[in-house]
Amino acid sequence: MTASNYSLKVNRDLLDPNFESYRLSLDAIPTYNVELDAAVEEVKLKDTQYTLEHMRAFGMYNYLHLDPWYEDSVYFVDCKGRVLNLTVTLDTALGKPREVYRIIAESSQCEDRLCASLSLTSATWAALSDGIGRLYLLRTGKRGDGSHMKWEPLFSEDLGEPFTVLHSVSHVQAGVHSMEVLLLRVQKDPLETKGSGYSVSLEWITVANEKKYEVKKRRVLRGKSVPHYAAVEPKGKGLMLASEKPFVFTHVDGRPVEQPEPEPMEVEKTDPIYFWQQTTEDITLFVRMPEGITKEEVQFRLTADNAAIGVRGFPPLLEGQLFASVDPEASAWIIRNDKSLEVTLQKRSEGPMWPELVMGDRRGEYVMSDEQAALIHERLTHLTSEDLNGNPDRDKPPCNSQELEDCDRFPEDSSSLTHFDEQSLKPTQVVNLGSHQYLFTVDVDPSEMPCLCLRHDVDALVWQPRPDQPGNMWEHVATFNALGYVQASKRDKKFATCAPNFSYASLCECLRRTFIYRQPSPVETVLFNRKQGRQVGQVAKQQVASLDSDKPILGFRATNERLYILTSSNLFVLKVNNN
Repeated sequence: MTASNYSLKVNRDLLDPNFESYRLSLDAIPTYNVELDAAVEEVKLKDTQYTLEHMRAFGMYNYLHLDPWYEDSVYFVDCKGRVLNLTVTLDTALGKPREVYRIIAESSQCEDRLCASLSLTSATWAALSDGIGRLYLLRTGKRGDGSHMKWEPLFSEDLGEPFTVLHSVSHVQAGVHSMEVLLLRVQKDPLETKGSGYSVSLEWITVANEKKYEVKKRRVLRGKSVPHYAAVEPKGKGLMLASEKPFVFTHVDGRPVEQPEPEPMEVEKTDPIYFWQQTTEDITLFVRMPEGITKEEVQFRLTADNAAIGVRGFPPLLEGQLFASVDPEASAWIIRNDKSLEVTLQKRSEGPMWPELVMGDRRGEYVMSDEQAALIHERLTHLTSEDLNGNPDRDKPPCNSQELEDCDRFPEDSSSLTHFDEQSLKPTQVVNLGSHQYLFTVDVDPSEMPCLCLRHDVDALVWQPRPDQPGNMWEHVATFNALGYVQASKRDKKFATCAPNFSYASLCECLRRTFIYRQPSPVETVLFNRKQGRQVGQVAKQQVASLDSDKPILGFRATNERLYILTSSNLFVLKVNNN
């Protein structure tokens, strides 16, 4: 697997270290119900689709699709093959969903049939799978102008085994209209003899209109886990994946892709550029400099969270985000022996030891002081003691892993977030997500790639991909306080999402219940925290809604004002926010 070469940069201004908890609000949430003329047919998994990857890909599929270009407009496919749309303008006057397209094929005759899947490609195009292996590209017209125009298929082709559509984008280059579509399959793999016998296949297809719409390029990636997140760049220049196990390109237009030889384990070790030590209060940094350097030639820039050190006229020797905040006013530097720079950084928070100096920088070496080495040796002495006591902690209660909460556990596999280049088909940026559990994907701006939400400690952080900014490819744009911890306690959780304006996040269970977590807002009355003796200015509310239905929830989407919840026979609209 490609080594991690990038770290997610948290915007500390979006964190709230003083957040306490969510307060349960008993305010009623107006709920409206639309009864469907025909059922939304949940495609049950067959006996042959027994793996965890089948369940993740198809058993947990979200049957409801939100139109990011037109607010409060949702789509779904019913058992008659009709693509239905509901657009809400007035909650108390909800109409019936209207048909915009109908799949003609007799999909029920296919044994390995999957659920029909839809991806809204642009403001005027959509990609549709019938669940038996055929892809449709549909010209929809401007969907939000109030017209009831039926969708027109301009491309239809059988692409082999059944698949679901994960993502699609539309772009124009040199006057040629192209569409990029990403397909997901779980296929039998004869080479997979030790595991389940299945592997996960992603097919990235480019359809272009030169004289007519035709497939111009097909690329196949393979891996062993269903990706949590998969999206094509707006111009089709790259691909982003978040998955538990790595993916590699295996075929382009039917031709195998040559896989690079594995790198040797022995890597030539280079001399460190800098050395650093630390105490609970400060950090001392020694940076190698050209011999005879003067203070006028030193380039030194320090803020509370970032540092840049170098020589005038040359690229910085050390640059990036510090692991934690420092006090720039109490920090200083001095030249030693005309060939090294000694920098003293004053920690803003005394006590915690830093595991690294600059986030993601591996060109330095940490030097432990004699006192620290002695302390660690003392703490580890019992592991190498000559005493034959095999149970030195016999007086202490043993650790019971069953008492750990889900939020205290680490994933078995190390997940990664990877950016692939379309030309080289190789990873350019790789983030080791480690314990940053994936939570959900949300469309915030239709002109950008979908955002992904990851758990960081107890919080949930929303990241916006910026493929045109290699130095800051994933930008931290929003935070939901303590949501990472809260969602771990919901054992029956099925879907999670948030409003595009980040005003609230929401989780739903397999049946009935929905939980809404609002951002902190000012309180109308005066509240005091008795323990801390201070006035409380903002409160974050939690609300719970229970649907009048005993049918499983099949679809779940959020807009800035409403939550849409789909069951096999009903579409519920919850009015969460007012204008």
